[in-house]
Amino acid sequence: MEADSDMKKEIVSFTSKMDHRTLDIWAADCAEHVLFFFEDEHPHDSRPRKAVEAGRAWIRGELSVNEARSAAFAAHAAARDAKEDEARAVARATGHAAATAHVAGHAVHAANYAAKANNNERAWQYQHLFELMDDLK
Repeated sequence: MEADSDMKKEIVSFTSKMDHRTLDIWAADCAEHVLFFFEDEHPHDSRPRKAVEAGRAWIRGELSVNEARSAAFAAHAAARDAKEDEARAVARATGHAAATAHVAGHAVHAANYAAKANNNERAWQYQHLFELMDDLK
């Protein structure tokens, strides 16, 4: 648990220095990495997947911030509808991933909810963040 807390602090520090677009990519990747937890339990509810797709569409310039926010609100509604803790956390992660288009700070929340869905997620998030930062160089 201590290692997770240390990684979380480092992630917050690194993300505070990153550009908005990269944060949105990372948030979408974090949410999508655990999306199966939701889809396995709710195979007919596409709101969380659509939120991830909305975040990616915003990155490509194909969707407005307001459209991405609408997808985020829908994902949070899916979280309220879900009965399982993991599924709720994943839906929240996808909602925050889409909301990153509006406010970059949502990226960290997407990662935190993804980590709630899967205890082993933080190490992957940390490594992936560094991979994205290397790609920027």
